[in-house]
Amino acid sequence: MLSKNVELTGKTVLVTGAAGFIGSNLAKRLLQDVQGIKVIGIDNMNDYYDVRLKEERLKELSDYPSFIFIKGDISDRTTINNIFNEYKPQVVVNLAAQAGVRYSISHPDTYISSNIIGFYNILEACRHSYDNGRKGVEHLVYASSSSVYGSNKKVPYSTDDKVDNPVSLYAATKKSNELMAHAYSKLYNIPSTGLRFFTVYGPAGRPDMAYFGFTDKLVKGETIKIFNYGHCKRDFTYIDDIVEGVVRVMRHAPERLNGEDGLPIPPYKVYNIGNNNPENLLDFVTILQEELVKAGVLPKDYDFEAHKELVPMQPGDVPVTYADTTPLENDFGFKPSTPLREGLKKFAGWYIKHKNSYINDIKVL
Repeated sequence: MLSKNVELTGKTVLVTGAAGFIGSNLAKRLLQDVQGIKVIGIDNMNDYYDVRLKEERLKELSDYPSFIFIKGDISDRTTINNIFNEYKPQVVVNLAAQAGVRYSISHPDTYISSNIIGFYNILEACRHSYDNGRKGVEHLVYASSSSVYGSNKKVPYSTDDKVDNPVSLYAATKKSNELMAHAYSKLYNIPSTGLRFFTVYGPAGRPDMAYFGFTDKLVKGETIKIFNYGHCKRDFTYIDDIVEGVVRVMRHAPERLNGEDGLPIPPYKVYNIGNNNPENLLDFVTILQEELVKAGVLPKDYDFEAHKELVPMQPGDVPVTYADTTPLENDFGFKPSTPLREGLKKFAGWYIKHKNSYINDIKVL
């Protein structure tokens, strides 16, 4: 197991996408658990889904005096440079990105702007944090995605597998992030770690994800569409497990070493963070229904069969996602383990508390 080489206590951490699902949960965990930490959060607060959900997350974070929020876009280089010049973050966690496979088909420009140009700006800022002999950024951690595996037939997906055949622009941007980070690690000795997240879910999550979107539609009496006629499997990973993995990774930056040629060996790593337990989509829907009824979100006599429609696979989708988490376990002594039923139970409990505030008219894309 790797030993810690990045001390978070008393450090300044930049979290991009701080109003997002993973970003807000990570920021909260750091502010709660790490003594003397300062978290700088940036988010553009776009309307990909209802902004009120993002505002609710920020409201929770605003209770912490050492949290500073900046409304801005990582694709704006001046904004990023100003943040680095003023706050000099020692650890950077890039979670800002335009998410969603299907949305990338209809809105490609947004993905290039946020996921490519935005990440380039982060890399450049990290590079120049070492100017004039400064210690600069100790570790750059960034979100990749299980989407990079495309339609690979071999499962579980390993970080040793080739990922050269993306099936969506979203996946292509995430693979590009990994390549860009590797280049900058090699050229400028920036310790960087990419994390391939697998189907993240939980309370106050993203409304475009199946569990949230299905719930919202069922509450409204609408029909849910189950793609590939239900013959899909997803490695659903609970938000707390994702955050635990990110925090552990943050504390160990890949070591800076020189090769025989005297040049840096890229201090670069990529890990999967997934539950290592793919669930059939129809089984997932059954568990979701049961937990929604138990929580009182839906009545006991709800006719689920009348509100389900089995449809073909959507462009950009893949039939299976399944994470090999062996390197994560070996290096950090951790693997996600929250059972799907337990995670959906927590989501249903959150939903019933908020269903009358802003959920019922959330825009699902």
